[in-house]
Amino acid sequence: MSQPAKKKSPRAPTIALDDAIERTLKVYDKERRNPAPIDVIAQNMGYKDSKNGAALTILASLKYYGLLDKVGVGMLAVSKDIESYKFAPSEQLKMSLVIKWLKNPLVFLELLEKYQAGLPSDATLKFELIQMGFSPEGANNCLQAFIRSVGYAHYFEQTTQNDSSSLNSNSEVTLENGSDNFAGNAPPPPSNRTQPIAAAELSEEIDRIPVRLSGGRRAWIEIPSPFYNSDKKRLNAQIDLLITDDLEE
Repeated sequence: MSQPAKKKSPRAPTIALDDAIERTLKVYDKERRNPAPIDVIAQNMGYKDSKNGAALTILASLKYYGLLDKVGVGMLAVSKDIESYKFAPSEQLKMSLVIKWLKNPLVFLELLEKYQAGLPSDATLKFELIQMGFSPEGANNCLQAFIRSVGYAHYFEQTTQNDSSSLNSNSEVTLENGSDNFAGNAPPPPSNRTQPIAAAELSEEIDRIPVRLSGGRRAWIEIPSPFYNSDKKRLNAQIDLLITDDLEE
């Protein structure tokens, strides 16, 4: 009897973010931001080549975080953000990049958005990961990487500080413009808000767009309305992160 196929867990980092950053900085010290063959990238991190399972797993994790970019067939390069991190003039700027990388893996982002007030027990998180399609072993690996990464980023401390700053800022605006607000005039929108794409303003429904793939396969993209330019950038970034089959097969 043939053995049943091993369940493949969803794509997610298996190493913590601090470890991933340290490994990527080693590559940067050797290659800067120049494209390099995958084998060379692996060698810069201490592996013989990229053909063993451990190296492939690490390389995939670095891509999930957005630390390495695919720049051609068999070629990778360190992301621009790593260079910004290395030479950041303040700890605050470094931590903003760390938070960005923490949210790049889709699985991590979903967990952070679901548990915004704080993470539940490890058992609850493992159950959640299994519901997402992880095998029990895969859930354990992802859970360890996620918990350590959240701690390294001081994520909930950072979000609490940001919420407090936002609350204080809003209070000042209310005091300064209180008479206008009570008169029924809405406060002006934030100046840094991204403008929605015009086509998306025509409908409040979700457009489900089919995309034909090779081999008769099909993917679907659901676009909500309004759809912002920042949403488009985030969608493109997530698609780039998903293109890792050449590293995993």
